[in-house]
Amino acid sequence: MENLGFPKGFYFGSATSSHQVEGNNRNDWTEWEKENAKVKSQNVKLNPPAGGWPDFILQKYPNPLQEENYISGKACDHYSRFQEDFDIAKSLGHNAHRFSIEWSRIEPEEGKFDQKEIEHYREVIRALRERGMEPFVTLWHWTLPLWVSQRGGFENRETGAYFVRYCEKIAQEFKNDVTFFITLNEPVLWASNAYRIGNFPPQKKSFISFYKAFRNLHRVHAQTYHALKKINPDFQIGITQNIGYFDSVLFSPIYYFINFFFLKTVTFETDYIGIDYYRKIPFLRKSKPNSDIAWETYPQGLYFVLKEVWRRFKKPIFILENGIADAEDKNRARFIQEHLYWVKEAIKSGIDVRGYFYWSLLDNFEWEHGFWPRFGLVEVDYKTQERKTRESAKIYADIIKNSKLT
Repeated sequence: MENLGFPKGFYFGSATSSHQVEGNNRNDWTEWEKENAKVKSQNVKLNPPAGGWPDFILQKYPNPLQEENYISGKACDHYSRFQEDFDIAKSLGHNAHRFSIEWSRIEPEEGKFDQKEIEHYREVIRALRERGMEPFVTLWHWTLPLWVSQRGGFENRETGAYFVRYCEKIAQEFKNDVTFFITLNEPVLWASNAYRIGNFPPQKKSFISFYKAFRNLHRVHAQTYHALKKINPDFQIGITQNIGYFDSVLFSPIYYFINFFFLKTVTFETDYIGIDYYRKIPFLRKSKPNSDIAWETYPQGLYFVLKEVWRRFKKPIFILENGIADAEDKNRARFIQEHLYWVKEAIKSGIDVRGYFYWSLLDNFEWEHGFWPRFGLVEVDYKTQERKTRESAKIYADIIKNSKLT
C-alpha cells in the first residue's frame, strides 16, 4: 500500500459533455451524423483494424459496423436521468463533476433564450450541490446551434459576439450557483479536426479556415473571460487543452504548437489551466496500443506534462479529462491508479494540481467513433439505458476514500 495523502480540498470526480450523454439534441453535430452515418459504417467494414474487430466489441450494441453507432440519438438519456447518474457519482465518493451546457438548447434561435432549458440546467447544478459535488461548467464542448453553424461557425468573427452573449446569459443566471467555468474545450484539437483533418463538422480541409477559427477562438476566450469577470469577479475561469506526451524532442515545434501555443496566447485571461491527458503520441516508432481505440496510454507522461505546464504558466492546474476506452474493464483500474500516482508525485514536487476528473462518468457517444468505445466508470446498455457500475469505479472510489494505492 502507498499512502497518497492528497491535499485538503482536492477535487476528485468525473466528466461528461452534453452532446455525448444527454440525448435528443439538435445542433451541427446531429445533422452531420445523419448525413454521414451510412458512409462511416461502410468505411469501417472496408477498413477493419489489423486482426479484425474483437468479439467483445462486436457483441455489444451498437458496434462499429452498424449505422446507428454513428447517430447520437438518445445517447445515455442523461437529460432525464441526471439525478440517477449523480446518485451513482455520489456513491463513488466524487466531490466534483464536470459537465457542459448545450448552447443549442439555451439559444435555439438567435437572441431567443429558452428559459425552460435554463431551468433544466439550474436543476442539474442544484442536484450536484445537494450531493456535495462542486459543479465545473463547460460553456462550449464542440457543438454549435444550427443558426451559428449556418453562418460559418467559428470561421465567422461575428460568432464571438454571439458566444459572449450566450455566456453572459449563463453567468447572470448562475452567478450565485457556479464558481468554476471552462470557456472552451480543447479548441486546438477541435479546429484541427474540423478544418484540417476533416473528421468533425463542417469537415473542411483548409488551412485558411483553420487559421480563422483558431484566431477567433482565442479572441472568444479572452472576451468571455472579461465579460464574466464583470458579472462576478469571484468566478474562477479557465480553459482546457488536450495535451499529449510526445516521445521525441525532434518534433518540438509541433509539440509546442499542439500543446502550448494556444495556452500561451490566453495566459493573462485564465485563473487556472485545465488539462485533458490521454496518451503518448509516438513519432519515431510504432505505437504500442493498450486501449480499445488503439491509443498508447502512458501514465508517467502525465507527470511530465504537469511539470511542463507549471514551468511555463505557474497557474493552478485541474486534470479535467483522463480516461481509457476499455469495454472489458481489464485495464481501467490500473490506468486510474498509475495516473493518480504520478499526479501525487507532481504535487510532491511543488506543482499546484487541484483536481482530477476521470473521463467519463458514463459510457457515451464518442464523437466520430460513435458509441462503441467504452470509457465509462459506469457501463450503459444502450438498448435499455440500464446503468451498471464497473469494478474499476469502485477501486477509484476506494482511492478517494482512503487516499491509498495498492
